[in-house]
Amino acid sequence: MLILSRRESERVHLGDDIVLTIVRVNGDKVRIGVEAPPHVKILRTELEVSAQDIKPVHEQKNARRAA
Repeated sequence: MLILSRRESERVHLGDDIVLTIVRVNGDKVRIGVEAPPHVKILRTELEVSAQDIKPVHEQKNARRAA
């Protein structure tokens, strides 16, 4: 893992088309802006775990019919 120190308004480039910008630092919180092409999936880790637990609606309906 690469660890960087950045200040507000400083940027980090990932590859050719992703840019992270430190928007604001307030105490122990950092606000980060992400610029990326539409095909790049950006998801906070805590939401990724929740999204894996959620079944698509069509799977929920099929499960009810089988019961």
